[in-house]
Amino acid sequence: MKQHWLYRTGTSRKLWILGSIVLALTIMAELFISLHPYFAIERLFSFHALLGFISCVVMIVFAKLLGVLVKRKDNYYDDV
Repeated sequence: MKQHWLYRTGTSRKLWILGSIVLALTIMAELFISLHPYFAIERLFSFHALLGFISCVVMIVFAKLLGVLVKRKDNYYDDV
Protein backbone atom coordinates (compact mmCIF):
# COMPACT_ATOMS: atom_id res chain seq x y z
CA MET A 1 0.00 0.00 0.00
CA LYS A 2 1.23 3.48 -0.85
CA GLN A 3 2.34 5.65 2.08
CA HIS A 4 0.30 8.80 2.78
CA TRP A 5 2.04 12.01 1.69
CA LEU A 6 2.19 13.40 5.23
CA TYR A 7 4.32 10.44 6.38
CA ARG A 8 6.93 10.70 3.65
CA THR A 9 10.45 11.78 4.60
CA GLY A 10 10.69 15.17 2.86
CA THR A 11 7.17 16.37 3.54
CA SER A 12 7.91 17.99 6.90
CA ARG A 13 10.71 20.09 5.46
CA LYS A 14 8.55 21.16 2.50
CA LEU A 15 5.71 22.18 4.82
CA TRP A 16 8.09 24.26 6.96
CA ILE A 17 9.41 26.00 3.84
CA LEU A 18 5.90 26.62 2.51
CA GLY A 19 4.76 27.99 5.89
CA SER A 20 7.78 30.29 6.08
CA ILE A 21 7.11 31.61 2.59
CA VAL A 22 3.45 32.28 3.39
CA LEU A 23 4.45 34.06 6.61
CA ALA A 24 7.03 36.21 4.78
CA LEU A 25 4.50 37.13 2.08
CA THR A 26 1.93 38.03 4.71
CA ILE A 27 4.35 40.29 6.53
CA MET A 28 5.54 41.89 3.28
CA ALA A 29 1.93 42.55 2.27
CA GLU A 30 1.70 44.91 5.23
CA LEU A 31 4.08 47.25 3.39
CA PHE A 32 1.49 47.78 0.64
CA ILE A 33 -1.69 47.88 2.70
CA SER A 34 -2.76 51.02 4.51
CA LEU A 35 -3.82 50.05 8.00
CA HIS A 36 -6.02 52.15 10.23
CA PRO A 37 -4.83 51.31 13.74
CA TYR A 38 -7.04 52.12 16.69
CA PHE A 39 -4.43 51.50 19.39
CA ALA A 40 -0.81 52.66 19.35
CA ILE A 41 0.56 49.11 19.54
CA GLU A 42 -1.16 48.27 16.26
CA ARG A 43 1.18 50.69 14.49
CA LEU A 44 4.10 48.30 15.02
CA PHE A 45 5.27 46.59 11.86
CA SER A 46 4.01 42.98 11.66
CA PHE A 47 1.95 43.37 14.84
CA HIS A 48 -0.89 41.28 13.47
CA ALA A 49 1.41 38.38 12.51
CA LEU A 50 2.99 38.48 15.97
CA LEU A 51 -0.42 38.61 17.63
CA GLY A 52 -1.55 35.58 15.64
CA PHE A 53 1.60 33.65 16.56
CA ILE A 54 1.28 34.47 20.27
CA SER A 55 -2.42 33.53 20.20
CA CYS A 56 -1.57 30.19 18.62
CA VAL A 57 1.11 29.48 21.25
CA VAL A 58 -1.33 30.36 24.06
CA MET A 59 -3.97 28.03 22.61
CA ILE A 60 -1.47 25.16 22.38
CA VAL A 61 -0.25 25.66 25.95
CA PHE A 62 -3.86 25.85 27.18
CA ALA A 63 -4.74 22.64 25.33
CA LYS A 64 -1.73 20.85 26.84
CA LEU A 65 -2.68 21.99 30.36
CA LEU A 66 -6.31 21.01 29.80
CA GLY A 67 -5.16 17.58 28.59
CA VAL A 68 -3.22 17.09 31.83
CA LEU A 69 -6.27 18.04 33.90
CA VAL A 70 -8.82 15.81 32.17
CA LYS A 71 -6.61 12.86 31.22
CA ARG A 72 -7.72 9.42 32.36
CA LYS A 73 -5.78 6.18 32.65
CA ASP A 74 -5.76 3.89 29.63
CA ASN A 75 -7.72 1.25 31.52
CA TYR A 76 -10.40 3.68 32.78
CA TYR A 77 -13.31 1.74 31.23
CA ASP A 78 -11.89 -1.73 32.00
CA ASP A 79 -13.06 -1.64 35.63
CA VAL A 80 -16.75 -1.98 34.68
